[in-house]
Amino acid sequence: MRWGSRDASHARTGSDAIGRALGRRPRAARVVALAALLFTLWPGGAPAPALAVGSAMVEEEWVGDRDGEPSDEDLIATAAGPAAAEGPAPAATPGSELGAVPDASEAVAPAPDLDAAEPIEMLERTVAPGTRARLQLRTSESFSGTMVVTPVFVVHGSRKGPRVCVIGGIHGDEVNGVEVVRRMLKLLDPVSMRGTIVGVPIANLTAFRRGSRYLPDRRDLNRYFPGRPTGSSASRIAHGLFTNVVRGCEAVIDIHTGSFHRSNLPQLRSNLADPGTVVLSIAFGARTVVNNAGRLGTLRRAATDAGIPAITMEAGEPARFQEEDVAEGLDGLFRLFRSLGMIETGDEVPPPRPSPVMAFLKTRWVRCDQGGILVSRVKLGEPVVAGQALGTISDPLSEEEETVVSPISGTVLGMAMDQVVMPGFAAYHIGYEERPLVPNLASETAAPETMVPSDPEGLDLEERPE
Repeated sequence: MRWGSRDASHARTGSDAIGRALGRRPRAARVVALAALLFTLWPGGAPAPALAVGSAMVEEEWVGDRDGEPSDEDLIATAAGPAAAEGPAPAATPGSELGAVPDASEAVAPAPDLDAAEPIEMLERTVAPGTRARLQLRTSESFSGTMVVTPVFVVHGSRKGPRVCVIGGIHGDEVNGVEVVRRMLKLLDPVSMRGTIVGVPIANLTAFRRGSRYLPDRRDLNRYFPGRPTGSSASRIAHGLFTNVVRGCEAVIDIHTGSFHRSNLPQLRSNLADPGTVVLSIAFGARTVVNNAGRLGTLRRAATDAGIPAITMEAGEPARFQEEDVAEGLDGLFRLFRSLGMIETGDEVPPPRPSPVMAFLKTRWVRCDQGGILVSRVKLGEPVVAGQALGTISDPLSEEEETVVSPISGTVLGMAMDQVVMPGFAAYHIGYEERPLVPNLASETAAPETMVPSDPEGLDLEERPE
């Protein structure tokens, strides 16, 4: 037992003194004696809190109780009040009064969390930190006047960080990208995440429902960015997506496949003359990167021209879900998110590629000169040399047969599946002038449009072979 700063021996002495002072005096006299004694025993000579009301109130508490005399223990408890029952009183600190209430103005407010994210406003909705939301982008109308709504998913982290946009399904028959974005959204945890990831699994919902690369008016959506609000149907859809979603982001990843029964080796299309795009390409860690600024009207080109680093991932062929290509795209996205500090290393984050990523500064399409049935002799990713046979074209109505030969040495980045072809069909995409992708490559690389063609026929700079 302790009172203030006194030790236990003092407490025992005080208890003996109380007993001697009370003795067998009359009840009222014992109360007065007890009050006086407690006053002298309280630390520092200050009056005990229980006695601040005066001894008259102690006396009054017992008025009317005449059935019996209270015991000495009752008198001690009554005189000492609640403070004695609750335990020892705290010791006084220098410059303070015992039992004084602290001034509320002296309380120190907790420091604000400067790293905490704030709510974001998007598509007429507010998304709180550490949550996810499904928003609606009104992009077009059907022939019946029904509004076409494109779902936009937002995963908003609890901590500050960049805002990254991942888009699939700009062409309605390219379903690998749709699955990549869907799986990505399922795996992200907004509570443990930094920054914001905006996912659009199907950007061209009208074409996707038709299973077609094109919109109903046969326009290619990826030729109309950034779009115009009063333009064609494709231009209006592009304008709505670019203005309301893409412009608010700090990086864009657009996912595609090959077109018209062609398949692409998993690769990135990047403008390696842009430093921000080089950083994204290295962080993504694709097996192959192709230096390409993007055709005017493509989402990637419009974003880069607007100052937003953007890359396009190409993987697989259209109208098919290909697990290996989907996994490749998903791995690249999570490597990128980790590199940007948006997620921590976990089971879903693949390790960085052990070898340097290789970049092809130039590419060329090899086209067919004869119609017929194409049968390939090479595979995706296979190195070839100038003069090597890439495939044969047989005329089913005659005995004529043509060999398709590579005009350059390089690597097969894309190729047509075995099928019936017409003269001029782009059958093989060959990458050449290969070098490691390093951060300072942008300063050493000219934009693709300024490159001098290496042969009289010129270099095919189109992002798509059609």
